[in-house]
Amino acid sequence: MFRSLHMKLVLIMVLLIVSLMTVVGAFLMNSVVRFYLNDFNERMTTMFSAENMDFYEALTEPYDGEQDGVEGLQRVLKANMGELGVDGRTRNYFILDGTTGICLGGSDEKMGESLESSPNVLKSLRTGEPASSSDVTASYMDAAIPITRGEVRYIIYIYDNRQTVQELNSSLFMLIIQALIFGLVSSVLLSFLLAKTMITPIERLTDGAKRVASGDFSHKIEVGSKDEIGILTANFNIMARQLQSTIREAENERNKLDTLFLHMTDGVVAFNKSGKVIQKNPAAEDMLARPIGEETTYSVLFADAAPLEQVLSLEQPGYLGQERSVGERSLELLMAPFDQESDEGGVMVVIHDVTEQRRTEELRREFVANVSHELRTPLTNIRSYAETLTDGAGDIPPEMEKNFLGVILNESDRMTHIVQDLLTLSRFDSGKSEIRLAPFAFERAVRDIYNAVLMEAQRHGHTLILDLEESLPDVVGDRDRILQVMMNVVSNSIKYTPDGGRIEITAGRSGGKVWMQVTDNGIGIPEEDRPRIFERFYRVDKARSRESGGTGLGLSIAKEIVDRHEGTIRLVDRSGPGLTVRMELPVGGPSHV
Repeated sequence: MFRSLHMKLVLIMVLLIVSLMTVVGAFLMNSVVRFYLNDFNERMTTMFSAENMDFYEALTEPYDGEQDGVEGLQRVLKANMGELGVDGRTRNYFILDGTTGICLGGSDEKMGESLESSPNVLKSLRTGEPASSSDVTASYMDAAIPITRGEVRYIIYIYDNRQTVQELNSSLFMLIIQALIFGLVSSVLLSFLLAKTMITPIERLTDGAKRVASGDFSHKIEVGSKDEIGILTANFNIMARQLQSTIREAENERNKLDTLFLHMTDGVVAFNKSGKVIQKNPAAEDMLARPIGEETTYSVLFADAAPLEQVLSLEQPGYLGQERSVGERSLELLMAPFDQESDEGGVMVVIHDVTEQRRTEELRREFVANVSHELRTPLTNIRSYAETLTDGAGDIPPEMEKNFLGVILNESDRMTHIVQDLLTLSRFDSGKSEIRLAPFAFERAVRDIYNAVLMEAQRHGHTLILDLEESLPDVVGDRDRILQVMMNVVSNSIKYTPDGGRIEITAGRSGGKVWMQVTDNGIGIPEEDRPRIFERFYRVDKARSRESGGTGLGLSIAKEIVDRHEGTIRLVDRSGPGLTVRMELPVGGPSHV
């Protein structure tokens, strides 16, 4: 009912008139009471003061032959009833015993019989001084004046029941009610007239606001006046156009941010100040390896990294950085507060996957350490033998001197191989090592490798078997590089198979690929070491590999070459001792060249 502006204006006017008349009525009625109360106190003070000597002496000095002091007082008080305002109806006087307060006589004897001691009477009895204090809210006013007539103490008690005040207030109240009714009728009429002049443009504004709220910015509100409402209407039209432009821009930006947020590789999780999730992207769930729902809290996800209160207390643009491991991943957490002064603020956590970075750093450290170690060993040997030859010049037998020089040459060759392998890998890494593609006979290449290693295998007492499928196709690739891979794999089998072992080389075609597989019954590779055999300088048995002349780079180079040909080289799981290495190459060569 009161949601209408018409009714609100009527209600406001009614409340205004009622409030005004109430305040005015209360002020008038209170003023009347105070006027009569002040008049009563002033009259009593004037009559019973020492300045009014005639009246005071008449009260205190008995006349000649007086037998009863009460009767004497009665004469004096009756003679001065007009000055005292005593009318016997609303105001009366009483003569009280100055010791006990008992009524001894008065203008209304019947009332005097039931008269009770008021606070003013009690005060006069106790102190012997006049008392005339009265409360505005009390139903009467009174004054108690102690006097001594002859040697007897009396109290002149003036009592007024305020009937005159009440009658005047009743008249005032009726007058106020009549004025209130007239004011209410006038206010209702005026409020309806005022509402009509104001509501029409406001209704237009309301309709326009509804259209804008529903997304319709094309409607323009007619400006019907040049007053404040007219100015408001014009500004509303301007605001609607500006809002349409702003919303369009914000929508475009939001779409961009949503797309970026959804597809960014870094994980992002946002929390409000109470620790509840307010935003997250799929990358965060993937990195943390767990779903993140509305019930997920900051404490569940990141309390171990830093308390929520600590992050919220950071000064912008400060942040906290932490690292944690989730499975095999290394994650870097960047935690920072946002919008700290608002209740809508919270904490943003950005998650970087630094697994590859950490792995690369670790590989780099291992690579530097391995290169240093691999070069230090032959250099140490060369220096040792060279110093021996220098110190024992002329005393070393020719045969021993020849052996020492042979060791120096072998160690030099070993360093040369290491440096050459490192340069090969460096060219692969920098993209400067190009592969020269040309068709070549894959079967012929496998047979050439077999013939090249046959004598070395026989020297170790190995049984070397070649098993090829018929009609193997020609392959597009870099023949020299592919031969290098084949030679590395077969040579490793010969080196790491104890003398008298069995090595089998097989080759064939599978779909659009050709493959070569080398199987031996040698020492094999433990399961835990297999994922790392293609890493640079990684060797299962470093001492034995070094004794056999290995650098730990052969399989790394082999994998780089095969990858450049878009092929694969891997270990084949099988039962029994030994190892099986399988290489596959696309018949048509790499597609990206």
